[in-house]
Amino acid sequence: MNHDIIESRLGLLTVLILIVISVGGLVEIVPLVVSSADSQGDVKIAPRPALQQAGFDIYVREGCYLCHSQQIRPFRSETERYGAYSIAAESQYDHPFQFGSKRTGPDLARVGGRYSDDWHRVHLNNPRDVVPESNMPGFPWLAKASIDGVLMQRKLKVLRMLGTPYSDEDIKNAPAAVQGKTEREALIAYLQGLGIDKPRGSGGEAP
Repeated sequence: MNHDIIESRLGLLTVLILIVISVGGLVEIVPLVVSSADSQGDVKIAPRPALQQAGFDIYVREGCYLCHSQQIRPFRSETERYGAYSIAAESQYDHPFQFGSKRTGPDLARVGGRYSDDWHRVHLNNPRDVVPESNMPGFPWLAKASIDGVLMQRKLKVLRMLGTPYSDEDIKNAPAAVQGKTEREALIAYLQGLGIDKPRGSGGEAP
């Protein structure tokens, strides 16, 4: 009987729906806001060097985020497989964010340092040479394409406008930092930097 009353009155139904959504949202958001300072610890994240930022741009351009996420959730099944869970500060300079939810391939939030540069070179050229069951496409053209230093300098200027704390020296030295580098080298540099900071606790250790 009560359901009939609610469903027959559109205004009442709308109000109740909004109340339910509001309560659900507050239950999820408020604890995160209240505990954010304690849970993130001593977070000191530096902006990416020019070469790594170039690699980030290539990562986005090639659509790597369509199959790989960079968000390890605080569950045992996640942390045992991928490493320490992700926190918001680690992605504060990402434009756009690479959190993702699709995992055709593994999460890459902690991939930095797990493999050698040579492994990445082979993997990017033809993934099945190192992972026979992989269905990831190869990216051989990255080994031939070079990084535009002037364009990279302009990108750092724009990123500083968006809040990334690049210094005048960082921007000035950007062309030299990427001179002679290929897109493959830039992408590898980006991947090798993922998760290296591990900003947990006062000493930066993972929990």
